[in-house]
Amino acid sequence: MREVIVDGNNLSIEDVVNVGRFGAMIKVPNVNKKKVEDNWNMLLGLLDKGEIMYGVNTGIGGFGNCILSNDLGGELSERMLRAHAAGTGNPAPLEIARAAVLLRLNTLVKGYSGVRLIIINRIVELLNKNIIPVIYEKGSVGTSGDLAPLSQAMLPIIGEGEVIYKGERLETKEVFKKENIEPIRLMPREGLALFNGTQFMSAYACLNIYDTERLIKLSQASGALTIDVLNTVTMAFDKRLMDLRPYKGQRDVAENLLNLIKDSEILAQKKTETQSCYSLRCTPQVTGAFKDALEYTKKQILIEINSVVDNPVFITESETYLAGGNFHGEPVGLVMDLLSIAITDLGNLSERRTNRLLNPNLNGSLPAFLIKSEGLDSGLMIAQYTQAGLINENKILATPATIDSISVSGDQEDHVSMATNASRKLREIIKNTQAIIAIELLCGCQALDFKRPLKAGVGSEIIYEEIRKISKFIDKDRIFYKDIDKVIDIIRNEELLNKLEEKVIFK
Repeated sequence: MREVIVDGNNLSIEDVVNVGRFGAMIKVPNVNKKKVEDNWNMLLGLLDKGEIMYGVNTGIGGFGNCILSNDLGGELSERMLRAHAAGTGNPAPLEIARAAVLLRLNTLVKGYSGVRLIIINRIVELLNKNIIPVIYEKGSVGTSGDLAPLSQAMLPIIGEGEVIYKGERLETKEVFKKENIEPIRLMPREGLALFNGTQFMSAYACLNIYDTERLIKLSQASGALTIDVLNTVTMAFDKRLMDLRPYKGQRDVAENLLNLIKDSEILAQKKTETQSCYSLRCTPQVTGAFKDALEYTKKQILIEINSVVDNPVFITESETYLAGGNFHGEPVGLVMDLLSIAITDLGNLSERRTNRLLNPNLNGSLPAFLIKSEGLDSGLMIAQYTQAGLINENKILATPATIDSISVSGDQEDHVSMATNASRKLREIIKNTQAIIAIELLCGCQALDFKRPLKAGVGSEIIYEEIRKISKFIDKDRIFYKDIDKVIDIIRNEELLNKLEEKVIFK
């Protein structure tokens, strides 16, 4: 795994996943270290001149007009870091905690946040030693940044809070003693600089985007399998038709479907209808819209994670202090809500295709619920119930978080984004939808067995081969949750998609 360079400008979604999920090492270039040092020295010069600066020598939020002496700045930093660590809930997944720390570092190394180089070096040291903060998942309103979770994330800088170390949840001071690490005493400004950003919601956003991209590809593969075994009318995917309504996502999905069903002997059979139902026929139009939404989301999040997401900021060249609202999470929240809606509907589409496979009134020559011994066995009937339950939950979770705002801090912070909730609930929607797709894949493979000896398309045959390694043909009822879990596993570890992409090009 390659080392990830953290320079404030070029972090990719894959970089965040490599550090967060796969534990890649990180490095900050010397040019960024110089920017940080110069910026800190400039800030000290402003303090020497007697400048009054928000969060440096004033309180924050509703206390922003309370002016403090410069010699209390360090104490202010440490007290606010402790006070803002006021979240609740379960600890966030380790991959999210690692990603959030990385993203905050990426803002700090740009050299506009007014921190010392020792802070940068300590964050790098902790990440590379895999000393990961315990961050409670709930408590952020997504404006003034992710105050509660990022404060908890940064408590280890001063030797406080808790961390995950070698698989154990321990007090930071205990781990520092083992590793011979000294806590850092904060200086003026540094407390607010550590937590005043959108990096917790953005950590979720990056992992969400990465997993959504793969889920949309797999949904096309599961859709192609269903299209294949139901002998769908494929003129609906003709390039000439797609070019007449040239959305990029729609055109790409149609091409992907044709690649997946290429060489199918099933689809060469005589058709029983002039055109197929919407859940099959309109897969390019519907899934293409999801793909386009993802591309817009990715663009927004790449801007976010490589920006100066902080307040205030300090511009070294002009010796300028600027206070504003670059911590507001609305750009992140809106696209997380957009993807929540898209992936919920992706699950809807998959369930409707599954229903076509199982329903004896709709599935042509296939047996009811894809089992031979009707009545004695239920087949995959109840797996579709599971899809329905997951979809209902997704619809509840897809209600946009960003349509709400609750004023805080004595009405000083009177519009908040709730973007962190948007990012967090999308994570659950993705997990649910991975299971929904897994069930469609199981049903598609079972249906393909009933179509033998006919050969399916190239993509369908790859899916069949991989699924049948872990889930055998259903000749009579068995405990099906084990089969579902196995397919979910090869979805989440990317094993199935990797096999598909060896033979099929996805646009």
